[in-house]
Amino acid sequence: MADEKLERFLEDIGAESHLRVEADLGDGFVRLRSSEAERRQAAQDIRSTEDIIIEMLRNARDASAQNIYVALSREGQTRRITMLDDGDGIPVTMHERVFEPRVTSKLDSFHMDKWGVHGRGMALYSISVNAQKARVVCADPGKGSSIFIETCLTNLPEKVDQSTFPLFIKGENDVVSVRGPRNILRTSCEFALESRKKCSVYVGSPIEIAATLYARGLSQVNAHDRVLCPNEAELAVCDRLALATDPDSFADLAAGIGLYMSSRSARRIQDGEISPLAPLLEKIRIVQEAPDKGLKCDCKLSSDSDQQDQYVLEKAFVADRRGLKIAQDDMDCFKQQIEAAFQAIARDYYLEGDVDCKVTIRKDALHISIPLEKLR
Repeated sequence: MADEKLERFLEDIGAESHLRVEADLGDGFVRLRSSEAERRQAAQDIRSTEDIIIEMLRNARDASAQNIYVALSREGQTRRITMLDDGDGIPVTMHERVFEPRVTSKLDSFHMDKWGVHGRGMALYSISVNAQKARVVCADPGKGSSIFIETCLTNLPEKVDQSTFPLFIKGENDVVSVRGPRNILRTSCEFALESRKKCSVYVGSPIEIAATLYARGLSQVNAHDRVLCPNEAELAVCDRLALATDPDSFADLAAGIGLYMSSRSARRIQDGEISPLAPLLEKIRIVQEAPDKGLKCDCKLSSDSDQQDQYVLEKAFVADRRGLKIAQDDMDCFKQQIEAAFQAIARDYYLEGDVDCKVTIRKDALHISIPLEKLR
């Protein structure tokens, strides 16, 4: 009680620095309190969105997850991440405490991988210190988990280019190097390659991840259980979307696992308009540098590294081959804005205003087509 009163007194007089110091050693040296040392370490552990992604992926892998789903969205300077897995799960009593320092389920084991030591109980704490929001959406022992993170990109930046897929190149002595910006895709691909014998990784928008989980749920949960299951909490987190009976219930179930979307998007998923994602590992190609022949594709990676037919890639392979993919909701909004802007032209030039414009995405341009029909 006395300590609490002292801390409140120090806060009242603005002496925050005293709360950070355990002992003043003289000559400008101090011994920090453990809480202050942990906070400073957390700020160094997490310095970008990509750091958050790799720490969460490692956490899921160490929780025995066989499949990890990373849903990404961005609105202005706000980055949102929902990571779902089919691993060991988290007891309800620990949903908040897992974000405290030194909390870990790996009492007798921690290991070293290419990203350093893992198992100290500091990953989620470091993330929560640097994020605007960090919470367990849902998790139960044996049923996997869903964790939601929201960050401000002004305070915690990320690579500007988040669309370029990394290029894996095998050079001399069969050493594989990676080219491309160190963005979320590259971070996730490197993890998927490193952990290919333990788990599969899926990365996409919330709608794409929802479509992938819906397909998974339909394959995992039989029709009898889908009809008679009284509560989605009885199912594994990654299988719960299989219980959706209509778009509204789909959107509600998706929100319950941290994936937010409209009923219209949910309907498109149920109608099969949005295909499930393939594991990242299936998208990775290793190419081999060949003198005077550009790059030669060595193999397509899979969990057992089976080689595929080889073919020669043109030198243009290393050029900018990024494409543009616009989410359907954004495309619908864009079309509505175009149609609204067309109304003034239609009015002044006696054209039919009720039109359905078409937008086509080409390699280097957006083609907008508006049918013209004169008023009679």
